[in-house]
Amino acid sequence: MAFSPIVLLWSLISLASASVLYPRSQCTATLDTATVVATRLNDYYFDNSTGFWGILWTDANTLEDLHNLMLADGSNDFVYYENASYIGGLANEQSESAWSSAINGANDDAGWIVLSLWKMADYKSARGEDYSAYINSASMIYDMIAGQWDDTCGGGVWWSTAHTYKNAITNELFLYISASGYLRFQNDTYLENAEKVLSNSGMRNSEGLYNDGLTLECVNNGETTWIYNQGVIASGLGALSVATGNTTLLTEAEITLDATVSLLTDDGVLRESCDDAEAGGSSCDHDQTQGFQGIWMKHVQYYLDNASDRASKYSDFLGVQNNAVTVNATDSDEDIGSVWYAANEGGSIFQAETSTSGLAAHISAAKYGPC
Repeated sequence: MAFSPIVLLWSLISLASASVLYPRSQCTATLDTATVVATRLNDYYFDNSTGFWGILWTDANTLEDLHNLMLADGSNDFVYYENASYIGGLANEQSESAWSSAINGANDDAGWIVLSLWKMADYKSARGEDYSAYINSASMIYDMIAGQWDDTCGGGVWWSTAHTYKNAITNELFLYISASGYLRFQNDTYLENAEKVLSNSGMRNSEGLYNDGLTLECVNNGETTWIYNQGVIASGLGALSVATGNTTLLTEAEITLDATVSLLTDDGVLRESCDDAEAGGSSCDHDQTQGFQGIWMKHVQYYLDNASDRASKYSDFLGVQNNAVTVNATDSDEDIGSVWYAANEGGSIFQAETSTSGLAAHISAAKYGPC
C-alpha cells in the first residue's frame, strides 16, 4: 500500500541525512517514467541466482536509485531487492570480514556501498522498520575506507588497498560520506575527515573540472574529466557547507557544475569524451559506461538538497537531460543506452548500468527539473 510522500519524507528527519529527499512536490509524470524504467531494469537484468544486476559498485547505485524512487513516490514496488540483492544480503549479515571479502580492496566501491546502505536505512526508517543492519554495515565499511588514508601526496584515501593510486572519485566519495555522515550522526570524526579531504586535493584543473587523479609525483595527471567526478564533488561540498556553515563551498561546487554544463555537453546534453552515437566510431568501454551521467544527475540532486535556493539555476538543465534520456537513449523495450546527446545510430551501449544511469536522471529531474 502506498503512503504519503510528505509524511514519509518528514519521518526521515530522525536520520538527519544530507541526501534524504526533503519535502517538495515531485513531478508525478516523471516518476511514472522512472517506475517503468526501474521495472524493466529489474525484470530484464536482475539475476536472482546471484543477486546482481551488473557489478558490485554499480549495483550499489542501482539499489540507491530504487530506494530514492520509492522515497519519492511513496511506493513499496521494489522492496524485494533489499533481501534478494547481494548487497542487501551482506548487509543483513553485518560481518566485517564478509564485507572486506566482497569489496576486495576497492575503496571507491566501498564508498558507493555506504551510500546505498544509508538509502535503504532511510527507507526502512520511513516505514517504521528496523534499519540497524544497514547503518551497522555502513559504519563498518566507512571505517575500512577511513583506514586507507595516509599522508602521501599531502593526504587522501588510496583508490585501493594496493596503494598505487590516489584518485578523484575515491576521495570525493569520502568527502561526501564523511560530511553527510556527520549530518546524520553528529560524529565529529566524520566532520574532521571531510575537512581533511577538502584541504588535500589538487585534482581540479584550470577549467574548474576534476581530472581522474594524481601521478606518483603527486601532481594532477591531466587524465579524463569523467562526468561523475564533477557531480560527486558538488554533493560533498554541499553537505560540508551545511555542516560548517561555510557558504563559499557552494561557490566552489558551482565552479565545477557550471564547467560541466559548459564543457562536458553536446548541444546542451551530457556527453562523455568517449561517447559516440554512431557505430564504428569511438566508444566507451564497459568500465566507462557505468552510468556516469546519471550519477552526476543524482549528486546534483543531493547538492540541491543542501542548497535548495540554487535549484532554479539548474532546473532547466536537469529537464533537458531527462528529455534526452527519453527521446534519444531509451529504446522500444524501455532499456536505456549510454548515449544521451543524440539518437542511437549503433554506437550506444545498453546494459544494466546504463539503464540505472537513466533511472537516476529521471528521479533527479522529477524533484528539481520542470514538470
